[in-house]
Amino acid sequence: MGLKVGLDFGTSNSGVAIFDGQHVRQLPVDPGSLIPEVTRTVLYITRDHRSTIGQEAIELYSRDNINRQRRYVKQWAGEIDFHGAELDYVRDIFVLVDELKPGRLLQYLKTALRKDDYPGTQVFDRFYPVSSLVQIYLAHLKKRAENLLGQEIEAVTLGRPVRFSSDPQKDQRAEDLLRQAANEAGFKRVDFELEPVAAALDYEQSLLRPENAVIFDFGGGTLDIAVMRLGEGSKRQIYASGGVDIAGSDFDRAIIEKRMLPFFGLGKVNYQPEIQELIRAVPDWIALPELATPMNRATLEKAVRAGLAPVRLRALEAMIYNDLSFTFYNRVEAAKITLSSSGAAVISMEDKDIALWELYTRHQFEKDIAVYLEQVERVLMDTLAESGLEPGQIDAVVKTGGSSNIPLFHGMLVRLFGAAKVRETNSFTSVTAGLAIRAGRKSSL
Repeated sequence: MGLKVGLDFGTSNSGVAIFDGQHVRQLPVDPGSLIPEVTRTVLYITRDHRSTIGQEAIELYSRDNINRQRRYVKQWAGEIDFHGAELDYVRDIFVLVDELKPGRLLQYLKTALRKDDYPGTQVFDRFYPVSSLVQIYLAHLKKRAENLLGQEIEAVTLGRPVRFSSDPQKDQRAEDLLRQAANEAGFKRVDFELEPVAAALDYEQSLLRPENAVIFDFGGGTLDIAVMRLGEGSKRQIYASGGVDIAGSDFDRAIIEKRMLPFFGLGKVNYQPEIQELIRAVPDWIALPELATPMNRATLEKAVRAGLAPVRLRALEAMIYNDLSFTFYNRVEAAKITLSSSGAAVISMEDKDIALWELYTRHQFEKDIAVYLEQVERVLMDTLAESGLEPGQIDAVVKTGGSSNIPLFHGMLVRLFGAAKVRETNSFTSVTAGLAIRAGRKSSL
């Protein structure tokens, strides 16, 4: 007989857990990860269309791509029909492709679900719809979980944000795509639970008396909030829920845009729109490797020979042409995480023509992301108002998700509700645990 599990398919991290009616078992689906129960939501697809996920995907990408050789060849991309006056002819279109490129690393698969203008992506000679990318990732996760449990998993409770989109049709489309992907990954039965509600179910396990709780689920992709009555079993109630498309990836981008771009030539290169475009692309590690064309390299080399910020442009060239953007992005993210417990962090990277060392303080970070604080507080207070409760009627504010540990937002919660009410949970596994509890209670398998 098959099992039913809870699966948190997160923007940055994912996990699987199972509930036996009394205890939650978090599955170590990524033995190479620092926390084996948490695996990065990344997918690596090779030229021959083999795939892997998590830490293994990152290691394969790093081994095969960083500082590798490139060889560009012309490849036929299609043809264009010309019609006009007495002319009518067909022209072949060719593009330069790197025939030595071994694979592509893909991230933010969950974010792609809610973008109706993003149907999918081309990986070498094959087009992958968004649902197929998610299906591949979920299938890997399902297989790893089955190997650990020694049984087939037939059903799953998947987490979902309060809103994939403020447009109801787009929101439903995203959920439908996620359901389709889960079915195609081999889950015969699929249901959903809101991620902050799942975190509430995990927190509820520790309660000795009923509480009015605000669940503050602030992760890598979204902020999700639920105001609930907990601790009364079947009388559990959701008073209100809300969310906004702000989270950790926005803060990483803010750090790079506000602090790191001058290192790659911002402010030193003027009247060179092609180069400025490359500099502005640095925060987008997924797009940056695709800019590694012979034409862009020639543009950079010409500017360097002309003495135009040569050290900075050499660093930019190394970032693009040595596939170092993912490594750089992770260094920035690590510094951001350090600032949750320290007053300062160093962002450093040394490779090829890059020699970066930047002391970054918590004060600078809070200044760089201050614009988001007002938006987060507004969503929080609007959701609380919708619940009909006042801040004084809230017994607990439950934090989960990595971004909930950022002192700027922790301080906001303390200011609004009082330090005694703010509760810590396991930031990376509480949603997974709650989904497992929901799956166990609903399961009839």
